[in-house]
Amino acid sequence: MNTLKTMVAVAVGALALSLNGAPGAEFGFSQAAAQESVRKEVGAPLTEASKLYKAGKFKEALAKLRDAEAVGGRTAAENNAIEGIRFSAAMGAGEADTMVRSFDALKGSGKLGQAQQLQYMEAIAGTYLRNKDSAKALNWAQRYFKEGGNSPTMKQVLQTAQFASGDMSGAIKDTLEEIAADERAGRAPAKDKLNLLLYAAQKKGDANAEGVATEKLLNYYPDPKLWAQILGGLPQKKSFDSSRYALDLYRLRLATGNMSRGAEDYMEMAQLAAQAGYPEEGKQVVDKGLAAGVLGQGAEGARHKRLADLMVKKIAEAKANAAANEKAAADAKDGNALVTLGLANAFGGDAKKGVEQIQQGIEKGNLKRPEDAKLNLGLAYQLGGDHAKALAAWKTVKGSEGAADLARLWMIQSRKR
Repeated sequence: MNTLKTMVAVAVGALALSLNGAPGAEFGFSQAAAQESVRKEVGAPLTEASKLYKAGKFKEALAKLRDAEAVGGRTAAENNAIEGIRFSAAMGAGEADTMVRSFDALKGSGKLGQAQQLQYMEAIAGTYLRNKDSAKALNWAQRYFKEGGNSPTMKQVLQTAQFASGDMSGAIKDTLEEIAADERAGRAPAKDKLNLLLYAAQKKGDANAEGVATEKLLNYYPDPKLWAQILGGLPQKKSFDSSRYALDLYRLRLATGNMSRGAEDYMEMAQLAAQAGYPEEGKQVVDKGLAAGVLGQGAEGARHKRLADLMVKKIAEAKANAAANEKAAADAKDGNALVTLGLANAFGGDAKKGVEQIQQGIEKGNLKRPEDAKLNLGLAYQLGGDHAKALAAWKTVKGSEGAADLARLWMIQSRKR
């Protein structure tokens, strides 16, 4: 999982910088020795262990400490010196469990102040994270903050451990709190932070958090590539009905400059629109493709022209049958045909009539897809230039099959107009 690997690398790298030179190999030794004497038979192997540590020979340093431990009748100062060097050597060797034992011993001796304890906890959490023991990394990161820590670097470690251990609820909660704090302070939340929220929300299936992440990403960092990322992620959601909302996705892709496959996208969207009963929309898509120089060029130019002619033919047929279709829709027991006719009229330039028909269809009821009808109502308002009513309509769209996701994205896109 590239996202998680990147998070671990960033968090561990940042922690390594923050801990540069601390806790040092001489912490336990020199501090204790300065206060209480350390006998030569203990001090000699400690000095050798310290030299090995400085040379990057961490495991050898740990082994040398056994010579100091072999001396009987050790004083508290001597034990503290041993544990201080052991902690640092274990950190270098990546032996987090050994670090914990040394920390517990040093803390139990009463020689560590609060600031020092927090520094040791940082090192322990970071080492567990580097070892991919996310559960223990999370436990120590939580303990660090519970005991008064406030390092931004440790916040990275905490969040990364939450993701790695599968604690998406905790990750979402903490990230939302950070985002809220940023906004209260008048700062734009970092893009990486918003991406982490989006990732966690998608992994947990938290639609509300996903909506927050999506909206804030697109509001703070809008660009076609980000839209492409968001729109490309929708079909990957298990709940999203890709076949049902293929045309709706194309509408957003067109509106946000993401017709990435060029002529193929324009051709497919136009055909889908015509098949759904919206030939006017299909003609508009073809016209945009021609104006952009995407259609009408090269070996496929003649085919593109035939598609344009087909759209004109479909529009003429729809106009010829308009009266009969409207009567059939009015006489129907449900409002489905009225909703389709309404959106077709909105695309045809009569948004007022289109809105009225969609509203009539919704009021008649017995709709096959009531949330889709509200989605289309918002689109009809938007086509008529009434952005406020479009937003109001889209806000009412519910459900988990995709309509609510699309409505939320339309609300974001329409605010950028």
